[in-house]
Amino acid sequence: MFGSILLSRRLAAILALAVCLLNIDCAAAAPIMSYQVVAKYPHSTDSYTEGFLFLDGLFYEGIGIAGRSALLAIQPETGQPVQKREMAPEYFGEGIVDWGPNIYQWTWKSHICFVYDRFSMRTVKQFSYTGEGWGMTRTAKELITSDGSATLRFRDPDTFKETRSILVKDGKRTIDELNELEFIKGEIYANVWHSDLIARIAPQDGHVIAWIDLTGLLPADQKINEESVLNGIAYDAQHDRLFVTGKQWPTVFEIKVVAHTPAKSRLR
Repeated sequence: MFGSILLSRRLAAILALAVCLLNIDCAAAAPIMSYQVVAKYPHSTDSYTEGFLFLDGLFYEGIGIAGRSALLAIQPETGQPVQKREMAPEYFGEGIVDWGPNIYQWTWKSHICFVYDRFSMRTVKQFSYTGEGWGMTRTAKELITSDGSATLRFRDPDTFKETRSILVKDGKRTIDELNELEFIKGEIYANVWHSDLIARIAPQDGHVIAWIDLTGLLPADQKINEESVLNGIAYDAQHDRLFVTGKQWPTVFEIKVVAHTPAKSRLR
């Protein structure tokens, strides 16, 4: 999220995470994985990333901030958009997901999900919903959405109505501030807002299967400001490639998840 109106929420999230990391009794029950960088791709520092996916050789990116929100189709090698659909200035764009020939893009607090034809980017319909819009992904049959809480909601793609939900927990601890999402090999990958962590979540019951600790992926001196946080997961299923980026980051990283090493411990 963005701006001073969210400062108290951000500080609360950071404090809760810090307390947990310092308290061994609150340590994750799930294993902690690390990463290796495989490749780097350019990314616009103008893009406040809220949604991210890979489809047919392109990155699709939903960017936020009212007055600047848009849906982009991007050539990975150049980082340049080949298509762009701007949102009306009153909307703060959030997560995106592909469904058939369409791309869904919803909004933070406007309670509207726009459905675009992926090829022309014209609006074909829209849905309404309650609560906040954050991240979005899908299985083969249903959509999965986050709203900044520890709850992930499953939705009917044809109506956008909620069909079920799961509470995300690592052991006894609930994991809130779930943000951008991706569905990979039967698991839900979720950014945890204002952290360097990605949770791998079981869609059946919400338990955290493992953590991916991306500490140090982007050097601090390459971040625009304190809101330039990790937030963007995309997966190329055909070639088994995992991509991550962040809000206004200069780089999209292709990474490989590897075994945890002590230097990468989030319990240090």
